[in-house]
Parts: sequence; C-alpha cells; structure tokens
Amino acid sequence: MPKVKAILSKVNIPSLPTISRRTLVLLWVVAGVLFVGLLVVLLRGHSFPLLQTRGEVASRQRDLLIFATVLAVLVLLPVYIMLFGFAWRYRAGHKRTYKPNWDGDSRVEAVWWGVPIIIILVLSVVTWVTSHSLDPFKPLTSTQKPLKIQVIALQWKWLFIYPEENIASVNEVAFPANQPVEFSITSDAPMNSFWIPQLGGQIYAMSGMSTKLNLKADVVGDYRGMSSNISGKGFADMTFTARALSATGYNNWVQHIEHHALGVEHLDMDEYKQLAKPGTSGVKYFHIHDPSIFDTVVAKYMHGMQSTDTDTASEDEDNHTHNVEGHMNTEDM
Repeated sequence: MPKVKAILSKVNIPSLPTISRRTLVLLWVVAGVLFVGLLVVLLRGHSFPLLQTRGEVASRQRDLLIFATVLAVLVLLPVYIMLFGFAWRYRAGHKRTYKPNWDGDSRVEAVWWGVPIIIILVLSVVTWVTSHSLDPFKPLTSTQKPLKIQVIALQWKWLFIYPEENIASVNEVAFPANQPVEFSITSDAPMNSFWIPQLGGQIYAMSGMSTKLNLKADVVGDYRGMSSNISGKGFADMTFTARALSATGYNNWVQHIEHHALGVEHLDMDEYKQLAKPGTSGVKYFHIHDPSIFDTVVAKYMHGMQSTDTDTASEDEDNHTHNVEGHMNTEDM
C-alpha cells in the first residue's frame, strides 16, 4: 500500500475549474429550457387522447384531472421553491441570520396545517360530486333514445352486438355522434377492461357479470379503443375502432350489414364458439341469427346458480309426485 500511495502522489491530476454558484444556477436553467424544447420537438404531431377529448364524459373527466393537478401544484410548487430557496439562502459561507426555532410560531403553524386541510376539503367535495355525476351506469341527459350495444371481451378481440338491429361486428363499433350510447359489457375470457380514451374512462369486463357504460361522442370521427387490462400474449393487439358517424353515415353502415353485403357472415352459437377461440382478428361483420348470445355468455359462468335452481325444481317436482301418489293410494284404500 505505501508503494501505491507513493506512485499516486507522483501522478499529476489536473484540478477542475471552479464555477460560481450563479453560473451553476444559470446552467441548470439553460439545461431545463433545452430539455423542455426537446420534448416539444419530439412530441410534435403526437396526440394525447386523455386531453384531446371528443365526448361529454371524457371532457368532464379531463376537467377533473386538470383540477386535481392544479391543486397538487399548489402544494408542490411552494415546497420546491422553499427547498431550493433555503438551500441557496443558507449555503456554505452565507451571512444570513439562521432562525430554526419556528415550532411556536402560530402563523407558520396555521399555514402548514391550514392549506392541506383546505385542499383535502375541496378534493373531498369534488370527489363526492363527480363520483355520482360520472357514474358509468347513469344514463346521459339527452332528448334522444340511447343506442344499446352489447360488448363481449374475447381472447384477444372485441365482439359488438346490436340487439335492436340484429347485427354484430368484431373490432369495430359504430354509433351516431351526439346520441347517447349504452354499452352492456361482459367477458368470455380473462377479465378485461373496455376503454375509448377520447370518449370516456375505462370499465372492467368480467365473466358472469354485465356492467354498463354510458358514453356520447360530440364530434364525428374514428377513435381508438383498447383493452387497458393485460390479458395474455395477444393483449397488445386487442384494439378496436370506435366510429362516431353522422346519422346518415350510421344508417348506411347498418344497412351495409343488414343487406348481407360482401364479407358479412351469419352469427349463431356454433359460429360464436369458433369466434371465441383464442386468437387475434381483423374487422368482421355478422348478421345475428341468435339474439340471446350475450345473455348466454353471461349465464354460462353461473352454472352453480343454475344447478341449484334446477336441483330445487327437481326436488319440488319429486315431492309433488310423491304427494300425488300418496293421495291416489289413500283413495284406493
């Protein structure tokens, strides 16, 4: 070790140039500006569905997100300002008067207790109100009757059934803009999550259950829909297109399927079983031959309940038969 130290002592290591604190701060500011500028350049032309909303529900959820973010900034911004301000004010070699004993200052106590209490109270009121107003089961206020669409999450595709039109589609759902849509959602596969970011928040699709989601598109256009719950190797391809059309465009879309246009297939339970096999799929259209597919899918995961009902019915029938036989024997006597 002494030899190593002797060798190192002979090595001439150049000293780093000293930088003033003001120069260091200026460098940090310049680096921050360059970083923000780089982000602006890289993100130019990219969309942000959560902020670029096109539906009533999504717009209200975006406003809630922005409001909560602003409240968080009201807390974080002063904290970081004080952090760097104190670090600069009381740096090594400072000539400021250091007064650490603030525990008895009622004004400071009022600030650091009062501000968080006010923010929590505001958030609690807003959360209470929006939890009820944005309830996915709550129908949207409109003069138009909501369009009913049944959604079945498969591996790894989406089946949309229109019970009133007797048509169905895979990985594409269409509806008129400015008309409420009532989605009834279930799953015939592992639990999934149905989400159209520009129109509204996600809701889970679960086997043996039917959930609802009420949405409305304010602008005509095609919107990306997806699964937001990892469900296996085909999860990344489990996307669909939500098409908000004009009234005329939607009628033409329905008629295209109803009139058995090229590529339209028939959908009954046998065809459904083939469709439900694991695998990705492109866009497909069907004419419904079995209107009970959605209810059948929900009920197939409720065999325990069905078996109980069947057993109870069989037991009642056996008791009734036993009583009838006993009555007949009594009359014979």
